[in-house]
Amino acid sequence: MLFAMKVGIDTFGCDSGRSGHGSYLSSLINALPEDSSLSWELFGSEIDRYTYTEEKGIPFTSVQLPDSLNMERLWHIFRCNSFSKKRSYDAVLYAAGPQLLPLDYRKPGVVIINDVISSFLASEDSGLYKRFVIKSLSRAGCVVAGSEFIRQDMEKCRIRTRRLEVVHSGIDHGTFTHIGKSESNVVDIKPFAIKKPYLIYPSRMQGAAKKHVELIKAFSLFKDKTGLPHRLVIAGSEGPEAQNVRNAALSSKYASDIFITGYFPHENFGDLYRNADACIFPSVNEGVGLPVMESMASGLPVACSSGGALKEIAGEGAIYFDSDNIEEIASCIERIVTDKELRELLVKRGLEKAGNYSWEKTAGRILEILKSVCG
Repeated sequence: MLFAMKVGIDTFGCDSGRSGHGSYLSSLINALPEDSSLSWELFGSEIDRYTYTEEKGIPFTSVQLPDSLNMERLWHIFRCNSFSKKRSYDAVLYAAGPQLLPLDYRKPGVVIINDVISSFLASEDSGLYKRFVIKSLSRAGCVVAGSEFIRQDMEKCRIRTRRLEVVHSGIDHGTFTHIGKSESNVVDIKPFAIKKPYLIYPSRMQGAAKKHVELIKAFSLFKDKTGLPHRLVIAGSEGPEAQNVRNAALSSKYASDIFITGYFPHENFGDLYRNADACIFPSVNEGVGLPVMESMASGLPVACSSGGALKEIAGEGAIYFDSDNIEEIASCIERIVTDKELRELLVKRGLEKAGNYSWEKTAGRILEILKSVCG
């Protein structure tokens, strides 16, 4: 190339790094390889000027918009193309999935989909916006699905794309490692001090499909049967389901053993994971299952839902349950806590499986796709 290809990275809809989309984008940007044939520029709300650029120092262009999903959607539909042309982008990477998309793509667009599209469409109130999403995805230069499960789900929704690639998320093996487990009985992660032993469910309280309430009921059954001292730590941002989750925790006779952290900084999850006894992950609608991947990399035995992409992601590195069967969840918790041979086997298999994922591998593949859509 005689000149560098300029790629715009859309940071709208990524919740300032506090959501799954935001965590993905942060990790992807930090893993982008040096390439003299490419230059990068981020764009989005002024509040995110330094959210994703600390380590890489990538330029950021602010777009002045009210803090409103509808206003951001309208901007993407009517203004994003002219903005991309003005900024001289050769391609644009859209990281927020179906939430924020242009209607068409005057500059080649690569769209990252880590959402289960059928669930997104079912939850979207506007029939007009549902049709818009399907049309937009069909016009993108490439749609990148975070799992084979998402790809199949899109096909079931009859979404026809010009090009559809499966690229799994990576793992930050520097942060998520089994090395460095604390010997103390209390894990001190400011502003939290969490007493061991504990089980972890890292997930935003987004909706009923996350199955927080079912997990709390199963945890109570587990405590009834075993009398073990374990606590349940639910770590994730507030969402529409938050009050129901809190009510379920308060109504449990083991309420004092259930700890809901609210938003938990992603960079501190490594300490939280590796000092836990197990990760219990009941969500039935995961398109990627990044917390499961990170838990395995941290040397945690994992028990999770048999739904969504989790079997694809974890393989033999986890045991599985029906998330609607409270007794089955409780039984899996008991097994994973008390069966030493099973724990050792799951840890071994989980570490092997986690070794297949890296952000460098993910970023390299995204880079290849961006170059190819401009070719």
